[in-house]
Amino acid sequence: MARACETQEEEEEGGLRVPRLALRHRLSVLSSGVCRPAPWHRRPIAFLGFILSVSALRPLANRVALYRTFPTRLVSRAWGRLNRLDLPTWLRKPIYSLYIWTFGVNMQEAEVEDLHHYKNLGEFFRRRLKPAVRPVCAASCLTSPADGKILHFGRVKNSEVEQVKGVTYSLENFLGPQTRQSKDPSSFQDHLLSSPDSELFHVVVYLAPGDYHCFHSPTDWKVELRRHFPGSLMSVNPGVARWVKELFCLNERVVLSGQWQHGFFSLTAVGATNVGSIRVYFDQELRTNTPRYSKGSFHDHSYVAVGDQVKSAAGEGGVALLKGQPVGEFNLGSTIVLLFEAPRDFSFSLQPGQRIRMGEALGSL
Repeated sequence: MARACETQEEEEEGGLRVPRLALRHRLSVLSSGVCRPAPWHRRPIAFLGFILSVSALRPLANRVALYRTFPTRLVSRAWGRLNRLDLPTWLRKPIYSLYIWTFGVNMQEAEVEDLHHYKNLGEFFRRRLKPAVRPVCAASCLTSPADGKILHFGRVKNSEVEQVKGVTYSLENFLGPQTRQSKDPSSFQDHLLSSPDSELFHVVVYLAPGDYHCFHSPTDWKVELRRHFPGSLMSVNPGVARWVKELFCLNERVVLSGQWQHGFFSLTAVGATNVGSIRVYFDQELRTNTPRYSKGSFHDHSYVAVGDQVKSAAGEGGVALLKGQPVGEFNLGSTIVLLFEAPRDFSFSLQPGQRIRMGEALGSL
């Protein structure tokens, strides 16, 4: 009887070739495929995707401003406390093995290869290497201060330095005001030079989380001043450095400046997310990533060596460092920036983006 009614309806339509029952079935399948709500366990993922897609449409300036509001200093202090917590012996090998696998750590270079030896994450991050695995190049006047990746290098022009290709920061904002003031701001770099026949050079070394986290003296020189800039602790990953202008001027950093055989020389350790702690071995007074600080402030500390002790003084003096000598350490990967005066014929023996190890040559005269 029902079949007869359907046949009658088809005839009344006069030319409808698809049976009405089949058409309803197809429409219900199509409708269920489009309109059916997503299962509850997929909704957070869909919501996250929506937020990311909306964020991608925001102007770059808004995204940078949003990123800068993230409490990176607080997160870094929490990470530092976590690093100091001793792990149970049975848990050390699984945790460290996961880290080794994730970041490609070469434990065969470590002075102590036994993972159970490292009581906490902090000790593991700051592990020492076997002396023979990092020979210091004797033929070069300047060697790499750390293991890492070369982000950028070259001559400083117009008091602007490139943190990555095409993205610059102010030399004066990075180093802070010098003793001698000039009415012409473009001549800031000229006040760092001791000879008109010299030029100012720079090189940036990025330390990834899997790299050796200590940094060493790149040459024989004398440190005369430590300048500590409290600041943000944004990531210094090359991807972030491409879209945050003056990133190295915004982040917390410790500038060690002084003299080498060719004039002005400085080594700057730049902090990053989870790397609020920057340690300098010969400076026990340095405290980084403190809870409170004044934006744009900096703290100076002059050095003078008296016997085996280091004391502060406003006069002459300094801390003599030898090429390859350990200087300090990070708690995780970060960045080292070298700014130095050298004769015009100084040339780098580097390629952008190349991997380099502590003690390898950076350039020559």
